[in-house]
Amino acid sequence: MIKEQALLESRTLRENVRGRTETLDKVKALTLLPDGLHVTTALVATYFVVHRSTIKNLVARHRQELTESGLTVLQGADLQKFVGLKMSPTDESYPQGNRRHLTLYTRRTVLNIAMLLRDSPVAREVWAYLLDAVEGNGTPASDLEPRVAALEGLMADIGPALRDLGMVLHRRDQRVVHSLRRVDNRLEKTEWIVAGMSARLAELAGDPVIANRLRRRRRGRP
Repeated sequence: MIKEQALLESRTLRENVRGRTETLDKVKALTLLPDGLHVTTALVATYFVVHRSTIKNLVARHRQELTESGLTVLQGADLQKFVGLKMSPTDESYPQGNRRHLTLYTRRTVLNIAMLLRDSPVAREVWAYLLDAVEGNGTPASDLEPRVAALEGLMADIGPALRDLGMVLHRRDQRVVHSLRRVDNRLEKTEWIVAGMSARLAELAGDPVIANRLRRRRRGRP
């Protein structure tokens, strides 16, 4: 039987089970960024109900291990591209201010952090579900690692594609709206011309009442 202490002490064990990201959802929902793949330091801290400094200190101590499980630090052009393509300024998780860098975590990284946190009740609940899954007869954890990595890679490709599709549909909608406005303007001008011609014909036919009505309609009056 695997003991909880083993998760804290054995990096090899943590690497073997960090593909079991479904255990996170069994404890509570993990709020992801709009790209559906990453979370920020603030969101990780919120999930485990700890201060952000706790997460930052843990990352500093285990940076290499967490980097292998998906930790990424964006800066410069990569940061601007990520914010421009995958973030929503109206979302509460949107990184505010002029940031020089942004630390991102995948679900595997968050699970890795859960196995390293000592004083989080939420992390301990994750441990319990994780150990139950490992000791069960399901798919070996080592087999899940490449599958999770492949899935995350697909999601990373799908996100920008959906955003690009949304931009294309938006531009197409704008063109349709513009075309409809042009049609409305042409119909209005045509109606104005027809009303004038009808008024003139009514005058020629000797019917001043109808002619007057057509003139008033042409001027936009009832």
